[in-house]
Amino acid sequence: MAGALILLLIAAPAAFGSAIAPEHDGGSRNADSIHTLYVIALAIGAVIFVLVEGVLVVSLIRFRKRRDSAPPAQIRGNTPLEVGWTLGAATIVIVLAVLTFVYLGDIKNPERSAGGLTKAGSVQLASLGQAKVPGGKDLRIKVNGQQYLWRYDYPPAGKLQVFSYYDMYVPVGTTVTLKITSSDVVHSWWIPDLGGKADAVPGHTNNTWFRVNKPGIYTGECAELCGEGHADMRARVIALPPDQYQAWLTRQAADIRDSQAKLSLARKIRGEGSP
Repeated sequence: MAGALILLLIAAPAAFGSAIAPEHDGGSRNADSIHTLYVIALAIGAVIFVLVEGVLVVSLIRFRKRRDSAPPAQIRGNTPLEVGWTLGAATIVIVLAVLTFVYLGDIKNPERSAGGLTKAGSVQLASLGQAKVPGGKDLRIKVNGQQYLWRYDYPPAGKLQVFSYYDMYVPVGTTVTLKITSSDVVHSWWIPDLGGKADAVPGHTNNTWFRVNKPGIYTGECAELCGEGHADMRARVIALPPDQYQAWLTRQAADIRDSQAKLSLARKIRGEGSP
């Protein structure tokens, strides 16, 4: 049964960001930095694991109790060894802290838009207390978690509010800042290729950012258990060249306008037919 469960996990690619890290390498700069930092910490942890387990295995074999032999010596303490591993652990913590702060700027600070959407709108913040987007060129999208789907609100097209469900469309080469909240319970928006998880909390707005440099479809899911439909709460970011993104935005606005007109007409018809 244990072997079957392991095979089941291995056969579930959606459970992995990449082979060894929760974040892919190559999606967005912040995802790359998270991936690099994770790999460094994983490598240090792997060395410590091999060292500790190696000492344990050697000790179990070398100092085991043998038949017709005196019991092994019972060692109650070793001050130099204890001081050594305490200093070693402290050194590792300091190294990890320094590396974290080295990469933290790339993770938190939004990247300059480069050859992306030209009409970028006003300057937004990528996270609380964070520096402004360089050049002020960014696309702000509001993300709303609902049981069990995501709604994305884009900058208005004229007087019309443009939105989409499930799939977020973005232009490549453009810094996208997200303002994330929820309508009901706590959700968590996570696209492994594009950066870390950001909780969607009712009554509170969290912020994050990403910048996709090549067209493609980037998949993710809700990363916070939010109810019986949690497993089906998927998300996709579809990155398009700027001209194709503008064309999609125009089509989406036209479709929303047409749907609103048809709904208004249907309401009028029902009203005229009622007593």
